[in-house]
Amino acid sequence: MLSRIEDAGINASAPPQQRWVDGWLVRFSPGKAKRARCINAVAAGRLPIASKLQLAEAIYREAELPMVVRLTRFSQPPGLERELEERGFTLLDDTRVMVCRALPAFEPLPLPAGTHWEALEAVAYADEVGALRGSPLVQRQAHAERLKCSPVRYHGFAIRRDDDQAVLACGQLAIEAELVGLYDVFTLESERGRGLASLLCQRLLSLAGARGAAVGYLQVEADNTAARRIYGRLGFADGYEYHYRQARPPL
Repeated sequence: MLSRIEDAGINASAPPQQRWVDGWLVRFSPGKAKRARCINAVAAGRLPIASKLQLAEAIYREAELPMVVRLTRFSQPPGLERELEERGFTLLDDTRVMVCRALPAFEPLPLPAGTHWEALEAVAYADEVGALRGSPLVQRQAHAERLKCSPVRYHGFAIRRDDDQAVLACGQLAIEAELVGLYDVFTLESERGRGLASLLCQRLLSLAGARGAAVGYLQVEADNTAARRIYGRLGFADGYEYHYRQARPPL
C-alpha cells in the first residue's frame, strides 16, 4: 500500500517540465513545491550514480534551479543517500507521509456563519493559495500550469467569507483509484485556531469518499505539530518519511 501511495503522490505532483534519465524522474518546474522540481530516484537504471548526477546537473543548470534529490525508502539504487552525503548534498525538509488506511464516513460539517463553500479551477486555486502564502507571480504561474497539466485531476475548494470574499481556508484533493491525496491545505493566518482546517479536510474527504476513495494520504513536514495533530484526529498516522538533499552551489 505504501508503495502505491508513493506512486500516487508522484503522479499527482507531475509538472510538464520533467525528463526520464536512466530510471530517475528529473523534474524542474520553477514553482515553490520541491516535489515538482526534484529528482525522484524511482528505478536503479544502468548508469553509475555519478553519471546520472552529471546528466541531471546539466538539466538543472539550464533551468537555473538548484539540483535537489527526493529520498524515500523506495529510492534507487541502494547507496544513493550515502553518495549524496559524501558529495556534500545538504539535508532539507524532513517530511512525513501520513496515511488513513480506512477513511471514515465523514459527513459534510456546516460552515461558520457568514461563509460559503466554493469550488475553484486550477488557475484560480493557484492564485488564491499563492496569495495566502505570499508566493511570487512566477511560482503561482508554475503552480497553475502544474495543476492544469496534471495526469491526476485536482479538485480545489475554499471556505470564503461572504462580506469581503476573502478565502479563509483552502485545500485540494487528487483521486487515483481508491486513493485520495490531500494537497495545499492552508488557512489564513488570522483565522487559525478556529477549526477551519479540520472542517475543510473533513469536507474534502467526504467528497472523496462519495467518489469512491477509501484510503487517504497527505504529506506534511515533520515539525508541523499543529497540522499533524489535526490530521491525527482525522484518522491519519505516519506511513513513511522522506527528505531532500540539495547540491551545494559551485564556488
